[in-house]
Amino acid sequence: MANIDTKDLSFDEFDEVVNPRPEENDFDRIVESAISRRGFLGGVLAFGSFTALGTSLVPTGAKASDGRFAFTQIPTSTADAVVVPEGYKSEVLVQWGDPLWSGVPEFDDATRGTADSQARAFGDNTDGMDVFSHDGKTLLVVNNEYTNRDIIALSAEDKRIMAEDDIAKGMMAHGISVVEIANDGGAWKIVKDSPYNRRITPQSEMELTGPAAGHDLMKTEADPTGTKSLGTWNNCGNGVTPWGTYLTCEENFNGYFSAPENPDHEVTPELARYGVSATDWGYNWAVIEDRYDVSKHPNEPNRAGYVVEIDPTDPTSTPKKRTALGRFKHENAEAVVNNDGRIVVYMGDDERGEFVYRYVSNGVYAPGASTDELLNDGILYVAKFSDNGTGAWVALTPETTGMDQAEIHIHTRQAGSKVGATTMDRPEWISANPKAPEIYCCLTNNKNRGVKPNAGGDDTSVNGPNPREKNNYGQIVRWRPDGGDHTAPGFTWDLYVLAGNPSVHSDAYAGSANINEENMFNSPDGLAFDSNGLVWIQTDGNYKNEGDFAGQGNNQMLAGDPVTGEIRRFMVGPNECEITGLTWSPDRRTMFVGIQHPGERGNSHWPAGGTSVPRSAIIAVTREDGGLVG
Repeated sequence: MANIDTKDLSFDEFDEVVNPRPEENDFDRIVESAISRRGFLGGVLAFGSFTALGTSLVPTGAKASDGRFAFTQIPTSTADAVVVPEGYKSEVLVQWGDPLWSGVPEFDDATRGTADSQARAFGDNTDGMDVFSHDGKTLLVVNNEYTNRDIIALSAEDKRIMAEDDIAKGMMAHGISVVEIANDGGAWKIVKDSPYNRRITPQSEMELTGPAAGHDLMKTEADPTGTKSLGTWNNCGNGVTPWGTYLTCEENFNGYFSAPENPDHEVTPELARYGVSATDWGYNWAVIEDRYDVSKHPNEPNRAGYVVEIDPTDPTSTPKKRTALGRFKHENAEAVVNNDGRIVVYMGDDERGEFVYRYVSNGVYAPGASTDELLNDGILYVAKFSDNGTGAWVALTPETTGMDQAEIHIHTRQAGSKVGATTMDRPEWISANPKAPEIYCCLTNNKNRGVKPNAGGDDTSVNGPNPREKNNYGQIVRWRPDGGDHTAPGFTWDLYVLAGNPSVHSDAYAGSANINEENMFNSPDGLAFDSNGLVWIQTDGNYKNEGDFAGQGNNQMLAGDPVTGEIRRFMVGPNECEITGLTWSPDRRTMFVGIQHPGERGNSHWPAGGTSVPRSAIIAVTREDGGLVG
């Protein structure tokens, strides 16, 4: 295990190497199961009747209205640049390594900075983000999910960081950046030395709250009480509460733990389900901080994998890990206020074959009243999707799972498996339509669909919302709670879009009826609605532009009409990037978009060009006529 070559492995591929899933041998059973699905599926081998699914996505007689889209669709691109429609422009607002305070050195292409400078500069690989207005100030809060090891660290060898200062620098590039921004003469800029500027990193103190706090599985040598934690990292998507706090979501937390002095150490099955092992991804944090050595501190990983609540308006506040929302590889947390005042949070677990969750508070939200218990006291549910277009939420309780309450919130994946939750094709961003009681969820892709079970051994043969074997394109599922009540036990669902490539395929892998050669894409990941009810889709997929992905170009952002099903491409990013994170200025005349990991394989010098180091960044997109964006 210690000699695994991780140089060209993605994070999820790495997890499967260190924790291999058993191969699925009963293939005939999978085929038979698929053929018995709803009539429109046809079968996994010959999707001849699959057209019926695609046509059902667009209402009969519906016609797209240009009035819903304030832009002309752009073609795909393979340029090392951000491309937006005519009449729009984009500018870099802030990028990896930009100082947030005076006296911090500007980013140095030659050295990429030090651990000390990075701790006081904007973090790397931007992801989920949002804008907050407070006392006349505009605050931008951004997740810094991870860092590219061979870009940030000159000491990297085969994507393993070796020098101790480089290890610490990589650590400080993770976390969250809170920065005040201001519009100066039509251009957005960061406000250096703002009292609101803040870096939250793997070294920042956290409070553990909710059902898991204080449990024996949460106690460590550093914190015998199990109520405090140090740091947050691999923060992916986000959410916002009605009371104005920021929810940051810990996703691939597992790859930072290792056992450098004991490479043959075997972790417990509970930790293995989350991908924890004796071999990390190459960040080497255990070399400089003992708490990441899982052979010495086996409970430390139990303190990661949560949704963290942050008050961006109070830089002295302690972030709170909300264990009531479960522990898994959180993508984002979409919070809505139900008609009865209860808070409902929808969440996806971003791994092949994992589940979709819902949290419902016991208390109700009342503006001005205390909100602290709303994300501590409630019930966690997991989704079951039936093939007939209906679904149900199953409560994760001691009665349904046979687990005690704290264990449900520490070993949430196991709880979901115990009640037979539906395995999904990597459920990522979830977003609520502001114009209708419906929820959309990106199912990014799943090459293992119908091939091998998930990490818990759960069945991954094709099912209603995940109808394609070896799914490399992804889809977006949407559901409507019964009676428009987000706390209802049941829902109905359909597929908004099946991504695909109609220039290569003529079967299910061509995509649904609202996909054509002009708007095709793969791997929907980010998802957000604007206030007009358009849904914005961001991709994190294959950008090789060949084979099954020929003609799809670099990763992109598209806008979709939920009513007609029409989808148009709005933006294409630079080489090898992911488009992720989306929010708007308070006046909605600027759209802020995240550009993550440009040049992750060495083929980009964005944004500075030339021979410069590629840097993740937040860009500001505006209309040249000053109009509303979106």
